[in-house]
Amino acid sequence: MSTYTATVIWTRAGDAAFTDNKYSRAHEWRFDGAVTVPASSSPKVVPPPLSKTDAVDPEEAFVASLSSCHMLFFLFYAAKAGFKIDRYEDEAIGEMGKNARGAMAMLKVRLRPKIDWVGNAPSGEQLDKMHHSAHESCYIANSVTTEIVVEPRGV
Repeated sequence: MSTYTATVIWTRAGDAAFTDNKYSRAHEWRFDGAVTVPASSSPKVVPPPLSKTDAVDPEEAFVASLSSCHMLFFLFYAAKAGFKIDRYEDEAIGEMGKNARGAMAMLKVRLRPKIDWVGNAPSGEQLDKMHHSAHESCYIANSVTTEIVVEPRGV
């Protein structure tokens, strides 16, 4: 079994009261001891200035992790099938709403990859098969109950 770690650090700013619930939600995510990512609550949940609009929020990170995982497996399957890719760009979209229990949840994530092929591009059937294999292999997708839809943008 493998383990993965992230360090999340938040510090109260100066003399902020905190108990008035008017504290900054800005914090940091640290990975592998070297990479630091500015993070915050979503400005759609906690309005600025208490949220930082130029930081990654957990909802965005969730969508990005699904997209990244799918892409990495897709690249593997494309290479294995003999197809060459110059660029893979996914404008993934996460849709929040109330789930069946009435709790706020990420209900659907749309992966919308656009792929620039070198030489022969796969047929529609081959493309669907590679996306299906990538989805079935993705550890993150296998870990969540959110509906994940792959909608390729162009071939």
